[in-house]
Amino acid sequence: MKLADVCRSMEQWAPLAWQESYDNAGLLVGDPSMEVKGVLISLDCTEEVVEEAIQKGCNVIISHHPIVFKGLKSLTGKNYVERTVIKAIQHSVALYASHTNLDHAPKGVSYHLAQQLGVHGKVLLAAENALKQISYFVPIAQQEAVRIALHAAGTGNIGEYSGCSFSSEGIGRFTPSVEANPVIGQQGIPTEVQEIKVDMIFPSYLESSILQTLKKVHPYEEVAYYIQSLGNSWNEVGAGFIGELDEAMSGEDFIQYIKKTLGLSAIRHTPILDKAIKKVAVCGGAGSFLISEAKRQGADAFLTGDLKYHEFFDGENSCMLCDIGHYESEVMIKDAIHTYLSNIFSNFAVLKSETLTNPVRYA
Repeated sequence: MKLADVCRSMEQWAPLAWQESYDNAGLLVGDPSMEVKGVLISLDCTEEVVEEAIQKGCNVIISHHPIVFKGLKSLTGKNYVERTVIKAIQHSVALYASHTNLDHAPKGVSYHLAQQLGVHGKVLLAAENALKQISYFVPIAQQEAVRIALHAAGTGNIGEYSGCSFSSEGIGRFTPSVEANPVIGQQGIPTEVQEIKVDMIFPSYLESSILQTLKKVHPYEEVAYYIQSLGNSWNEVGAGFIGELDEAMSGEDFIQYIKKTLGLSAIRHTPILDKAIKKVAVCGGAGSFLISEAKRQGADAFLTGDLKYHEFFDGENSCMLCDIGHYESEVMIKDAIHTYLSNIFSNFAVLKSETLTNPVRYA
């Protein structure tokens, strides 16, 4: 298998189009045509992780955090970022990162944090402007072949339903020019054809490939279609996760439950509220931007990492805020990536890094 195959599989789960504008997810180091000997999965990519990959015979590292986040202006080894990249290049180890795109993906980082805590629910802040609709016109005889091809290209998936479309019948009219090569009708003669108009929803990042498919399988020389953006929220894609615990518990018991379940020695949190904790919101990584949304949706508690001092005031005695640490809120994604890739590739090793990359210590 080639490195491009591994990259493609990761991007089927977490398309690069879903990353934030400031991010740098994707293939950072490596030749896509390189043969994969083994994959090492880590939350961070450091010199120690590269060395671990070398020792374990892995020539690909997939990390959540991209080692190259800001632009590199030199490669002289003056800091850990440059040294890590140099070491990877010297030993032909490819570096790939799936970051905010994996945060936003279905069953992404926050989903797996919620699963570990026993929180069952939905995406907290669903993605906006991530869906489009294509409408096209096709002769009745060819409608099924075109529809099947477009479904295979990624159209018509809504939640747990696939193959979704809506069709309406009508008359198509056109006059081929003398330069045209019509499948139906003759040059210079007005033509009427019994046609079907088909509407399908699709993820906006697939627009180019879907149009290529439509033009390839459609019988007409000139395909009639239009695409429009939708205001619909995509409830499977977005930031954070919110849901309910199986049983409500006191604030004090909830803190102890978090520590025990996630194996934490300490948690920063706002004062314990005099109410039961049942509805819980989470966000892996730095999730302070979701505090207001968690409160708006009635969360009794919100777990994330990297809260600043003044952000703790935003709980406003209605939602208990818990800072469990950036690393601690995301490290479980290693297991998810390992399971995902192991189910796809069986002809090379997929391993989880044993290197502790968390730079934070608690005394």
